[in-house]
Amino acid sequence: MSVVAEVLEARIATGARLIRWLEDADPRGRTALRELYPHTGRAQVIGVTGPPGAGKSTLVDALIAEYRRLGRWVGVIAVDPSSPFSGGAVLGDRVRMQRHAADAGVFIRSMATRGQLGGLARSTFDATLVLDAMGYDPVLIETVGVGQDEVDIIQLAHTTVVVSVPGMGDEVQAIKAGVLEAGQIFVINKADRPGADQLHRQLEMMLHLRESGGDAPAAWRPPLLATVASRGEGVLALAESITRHREHLEASGRFARQLAERSERIMLRELCSAVTARIIARALDDPQAAAIIENVRERRSDPYTAVDALLARFDLVPAAQT
Repeated sequence: MSVVAEVLEARIATGARLIRWLEDADPRGRTALRELYPHTGRAQVIGVTGPPGAGKSTLVDALIAEYRRLGRWVGVIAVDPSSPFSGGAVLGDRVRMQRHAADAGVFIRSMATRGQLGGLARSTFDATLVLDAMGYDPVLIETVGVGQDEVDIIQLAHTTVVVSVPGMGDEVQAIKAGVLEAGQIFVINKADRPGADQLHRQLEMMLHLRESGGDAPAAWRPPLLATVASRGEGVLALAESITRHREHLEASGRFARQLAERSERIMLRELCSAVTARIIARALDDPQAAAIIENVRERRSDPYTAVDALLARFDLVPAAQT
């Protein structure tokens, strides 16, 4: 049986192998993904983001339990910082979800960022397609937790859950840029801690300003929820809010538009990667291009002029700019 057929039968070992191929840029992964793509587009992709220490892993673990209680198959991609020694994921998130390891209805995959910015790994997009094709719905993505610059998850997820926690000092500052403006559901986790009420008021004010500024979709008002994930408190209300957001997306036609936009982004990302790789390959083989690169190395030329010269060398800029 082919890899594609086994993935469509939700064989976990095969799905894990395919994701590994995609992480390693193995050509077999790309070939399989081409065949799987028509079988995707059904799963709700849920991003869980926020600053380090907010309890995202514990919250995802509690969400898994809630969805499994409802009989749903759950896919999880936990993005961990890369090890400075091996380059692999530290696997801390997966350890916290260990109680689901033997459950065939749960697929948990840790992925290393491998230096990628934005809170995701390079192959996160592709891994969501694999889990989608396997029948997992929802697919939860826990970002690495860098806070302000985790904008990639907003482009990938249908629903972005922004998690904050009291006791961090300037909690709103820790999450405000990017994700605060674009999150659809906001959660104060560890809400039994001192300062939770103050944080609630701060976030409520920020969300009010966002709404009055016209940044939020008119038909969807982002809820602000409180959870204590370690005890499962408030998790049902969070799962219900996520479901309501999907219903809103489908009723408004936004779910289909997001799929279309994500498909376009995947295509442009692949195009950028392919074009860049070909330019670099040609530059390394071309004597005149090699001379341009050597001039940069020897500081006889600046990198910016060199880039323009290489683009002109390969006819990638209009003649007026060469």
